[in-house]
Amino acid sequence: MDFTEVSLTALRVLRAVADRGSFTAAASELGYTQSAVSRQIAAVERLAGTELVERRRDGARLTAAGQLVLRRATVVLDEIDATARELAGLPAEAGTVRLGWFPSAGAALVPRALTALRRSEPALTVTTREGSTTALVRALRAGRVDLALVASAPPYRPLDAQAPPLVVRTLVEHGLCLAIPAGHPLARGAYVDVAELAGQRWIAGPSGGDDALMGVWPGLDGRPVIAHTARDWLAKLQLVAAGLGVTTVPVALAAALPEGVRMLPVRGGPQERRRLVLARLPGPVSEPVARVARAVRATAVGLEEAAYG
Repeated sequence: MDFTEVSLTALRVLRAVADRGSFTAAASELGYTQSAVSRQIAAVERLAGTELVERRRDGARLTAAGQLVLRRATVVLDEIDATARELAGLPAEAGTVRLGWFPSAGAALVPRALTALRRSEPALTVTTREGSTTALVRALRAGRVDLALVASAPPYRPLDAQAPPLVVRTLVEHGLCLAIPAGHPLARGAYVDVAELAGQRWIAGPSGGDDALMGVWPGLDGRPVIAHTARDWLAKLQLVAAGLGVTTVPVALAAALPEGVRMLPVRGGPQERRRLVLARLPGPVSEPVARVARAVRATAVGLEEAAYG
């Protein structure tokens, strides 16, 4: 076994498979055929002398050996990419931090955190990508993002079962609220009783994946009436503003409510809690990554205080 003969192409393919979670998605990202991706993975496994990718019905996942190879490969690939940029006369990206975030964070939290960083850290570059929790965790494991901002619901299980465990820090914890049209009968009070939610028309996220029925108050009796589905949180809120239904919202979206929408707490029944967490791989943290983490946390806390204040 001579692992020094592994190609950079094979390592890039391994990283894409880890990031995208399937051979098909990795092939699409890289512009390869699926059979070409399979050949590259088989080649690197042959050189490693062990299975690196677990082939599953629902996609692909790295084995423990695959995670080890990927961690080392990411360092090599980043150095090669940095060298290519320098040879091309482009500035080095030593001050670049890659942040992944869940969809509703783009309505207020992420833009405000980036604005604060631009004022306090003008030399720091932050690139971002939106994704589901599953996609962002894969991106962390694959070395595609440095930090992942995700929302977690009870019972607050680990974000994945792979080793080593991710380092996860809770930024804020809050309850869900209800977004309702300002002219709706339920908008007259300071809160909504859970019993009043029966028979309401809901605006929900598409079912399936991490966002199953996101937008419907959990635990309601009977089958909820889904009037509209939309993945984008601002689209949901605009539908609410138009009087077409109601939806659930995290407190952090209070700063992004359009005109004609009220956000109210729900009383009675079990309260739905959400944690906003920032995850990263274990190990030393660079100062740029630490600065971005501090800015995101300060912004999350500030939005929370403004909503409740």
